Amino acid sequence: MRLSTNWMFQQSLGTMLNQQSALAAAQNQVSSGKRINVASDDPAGAGRMVSLDHIIAANTQYTANIDAANTRLNTSQSTLNSVNDLYNSARDLTLQALNGSLSDSDRQAIAVQLGQMRDQLLQMANTTDATGQALFAGTSNTSAPFVKNADGSVSYTGNESQPHASIGSGLTVPVGESGSSLFMGLPPGNGQFVASAGAANTGTLVVGSNEVSDPAAYAAGIATNGGYTLTFDGAGNWTATDASGNPAVDAGGNPLTGTYAPGGSISFNGLTVNLSGTPQAGDTVGIQSGGSQDVFTTFNNMISALQSGGSSPQMVNVLNRQLESLDQAQAGVSRAEVDIGGRTNALTAQRAAYQDLNVTYKSTLSDTRDVDVYSAISQLSIQSAALQASQQVFAQVKSMSLFNYIK
Repeated sequence: MRLSTNWMFQQSLGTMLNQQSALAAAQNQVSSGKRINVASDDPAGAGRMVSLDHIIAANTQYTANIDAANTRLNTSQSTLNSVNDLYNSARDLTLQALNGSLSDSDRQAIAVQLGQMRDQLLQMANTTDATGQALFAGTSNTSAPFVKNADGSVSYTGNESQPHASIGSGLTVPVGESGSSLFMGLPPGNGQFVASAGAANTGTLVVGSNEVSDPAAYAAGIATNGGYTLTFDGAGNWTATDASGNPAVDAGGNPLTGTYAPGGSISFNGLTVNLSGTPQAGDTVGIQSGGSQDVFTTFNNMISALQSGGSSPQMVNVLNRQLESLDQAQAGVSRAEVDIGGRTNALTAQRAAYQDLNVTYKSTLSDTRDVDVYSAISQLSIQSAALQASQQVFAQVKSMSLFNYIK
């Protein structure tokens, strides 16, 4: 076999170039701290890196969404706490106004305070988050969903939907409330019916608390009669008519009649109405189901009743009914607070899950991408020594020529 000088040179040069390439790769790993710097270093590992990077980026974005949602929900919770406190104060003032020993000027002063509370409530209902979006506008972009009209009433310009934040693949959580359900479309009375004294009553009859004692019987009675009007004679006897003015009936089809004793109650068809005072002939009590009333109207009704002056049964009846409506508004706020608390807990749990997952994903990414520094430094030393040895061998080989023996 013939070995030419040119062949030996090419072999030596090829070996040194390969070793220089290996040395450069080792130097790159040591300087970057990464085992995979380009996809050709490890195609399968590079694919895993891309997948892990996408997962970590998605989890990071979901975590940011959770933080933003938490901020918004915490603002809502704080605002609703303030609303609840305002309702408690308004209730205390109204109960104080029912004290018969108060003068007209005292009640006028309470009316002024309730007016200030109503305006403060309007401001709370229009609270915005850190981005300027209204908390209680549903998904509407309006920054002031509650607008006070010239007649003192309040209109809602938001919508009924709830905004949602994406906190996972296919997982969303509501981050806002519809102001309509919180402040506008509230059930009056005890939440199922309203019992109110007739405006033309001449006696001292006052309607107190009322309740549904038998839901099934109540529902059947309302379905049959639609509503009731109790009419009293001068001897305390009462008869009931239905929504059409015809004699109301019980479950057996018998006309509803009875006798009322001052300070007692009237019960029929699954409902109970507590009364006080003495009715005059022709005085009435209306019992109506359904309907709704916004909380701003509740405040306006209380203010108007107090501004009318005196402590007449009519004023007491109005305030009693508005207190019931205020209780319904407060119950709605309490339900929303519980709901928000549940969502906040869910967000906290989801955020913790992402933190744990990111630790696992980043550890896996590091195992796939990063280099063992000690091994890399050792490999760098080996490659450097190999290159130096190759260079020294080449220096010897290049002098091995026939002409060296001729001279």
